[in-house]
Formats: sequence, C-alpha cells, structure tokens
Amino acid sequence: MFTVGVSTAARAWTAPGWGDAGLVSGEAVELDVRAARVGSRVLALLLDVLVQLVAGLLLAALAGLALAALPYGMLDAAMERALLTVGLVLLLVGYPVLCERFNDGRTPGKAVVGLRVVSLDGAPVGFRQSLTRALVGVAVEWPGLVLPLLSWAVGLTVMLSDTRGRRLGDLAAGTLVVHTRPATRWRPVPATVPELAGWAYSLDLSRLDAGLALAVRQYLARAHGFSEPARGELARLLWGQVAAVTSPPPPAGRSEVACLAAVIAERHRRARRLLAGERTLTEALWQQFRATPTDDPPGRSA
Repeated sequence: MFTVGVSTAARAWTAPGWGDAGLVSGEAVELDVRAARVGSRVLALLLDVLVQLVAGLLLAALAGLALAALPYGMLDAAMERALLTVGLVLLLVGYPVLCERFNDGRTPGKAVVGLRVVSLDGAPVGFRQSLTRALVGVAVEWPGLVLPLLSWAVGLTVMLSDTRGRRLGDLAAGTLVVHTRPATRWRPVPATVPELAGWAYSLDLSRLDAGLALAVRQYLARAHGFSEPARGELARLLWGQVAAVTSPPPPAGRSEVACLAAVIAERHRRARRLLAGERTLTEALWQQFRATPTDDPPGRSA
C-alpha cells in the first residue's frame, strides 16, 4: 500500500545491487561482484606494461653484468637471440602467470586498480588457466604476435560485446576479471537527532529483520546520489515498511529520513552493547578456564 503514487524507479528499488559478474557461491547464493570492463582493464594493463619495462631494464642490466664476465668470444649472435627470447618469455608470459599464481589472481597493475582474475565459478585461478590467458594474450591480444592490428581490433570487439567484459584469453581459459572493491564509497549514516534519542531507546526492534535493516542502511549511505522526488519517495517507502514492524510510533513532525537514521543508529547501539557483553563473558570464562588446575597436586598418586 506504500507504493501508490510512487515513481517507477522508487517501486523497483529494494537494495542497491552492483554485482553483474554472475558468480554463484557453493551455497547457491549469487555474489554481489562486478565484472571488470575495458576501461579498468586497460588501465591495469598500462600499469603492468610500465612494471614490465622496469623489470626488463633491470633484467637487461643484470644479464649485461653477467655476460661481461664471460671470456671474450664465448658470446655469439645465436646466444644473444636465445637470451633475448628467454627474457621476452619471462616478461610477457612468466610475469602474469607468476603474479596471478602467487598473488591471488592479481598482477601489480590489477592490484592497484582493484581487479582480480577468478575462474568462472568464482574459484581462484589455476596455473593452467593463467598460462592459457598469457599465451593467448601474447599471440593475439598484447603485444599480439599474430596480425597485431587485426587481432587487437578483434580482441577489443570481443571485450565490448561480451556481457561480462571477457577477452579472448578469458574465453579460452574459462576465467573472469572482477572488481575487488565496492562500486561506491560508503558514507557514514547520519546520527540520531537528540529529539529522537529517547524514542529510539524505547523502540521494539524484535521484528526488524536484517534484510530490511540492510536496505535502510544502504539507502542512508547512498541517499546523496538520488535526486528528488525519488529520494523522498524511497524514504517514505522504506519508512512505511519499518514503521509496520516497529513500535511505538515516532513523535509527530519528524521526517522519514530522520526516523530511519534513528532506528538504524539504535539497532547498531544495541548490537554493539550485545557484542561487548558477549566479549566480556567470553573473557571471564577464559580467565576461569586458565585458572583451573589441569594437573594433579604434587604428591598425589594415581
């Protein structure tokens, strides 16, 4: 009954969800994870290329010092080409494979941007998957040893057309690049106004379930991003649902946003006090447990 006269955007809103990666946990729960798109992935690639250039210069300097110690005439053109090939393989293939294998699916560039490579089922990326991604990337994507310009265009087209922003290497390896950070920065929930503190203290919140409380928490944290009249409509919609499961009613003349903030602040206060009590009890029991003798007194025989 609270949706009468409410805009379509307000009626469709329940709680902001940003996940579009399609990952499902082992408990058949869809994870709120965003798939990485072209912009963030290109930025991560540029950072990785910069790291690879620095690593290549250091590797070349170390190799030069080592080769300078060899006897004259021992180094020929064939060995130079072999060393150059080994260095390129280490930088173009070894770099992403080792980083993803030992850094939870993240190269330095991905770690800075907040990206991570995972399997399509959400599991950590495996060695063979990372190797497949790297080989396909070197061959047809970046640097693209096979028809560079054409393969670059094909790879970009695939990323733009795929619903989850996957590139050719991801399609071949069965992987996906996702964001590890939330879509928006959380803002603190407004504190309870002093006039509502007494009312909030007397509230019966036993019927306020966690799902509705989370929806209110997310709305209060992101209300700044909504424009009127949707912002006010959403506040009235949520307050209608909260008022139906809480009592007593608030003082007259208070806005829905202030009442929602007071309810959430009081719920958090009670949760913190309950948690503090549980910690105190646990610590006391632990101290008693530690003080209880576990060995027989000296001189007592079995």
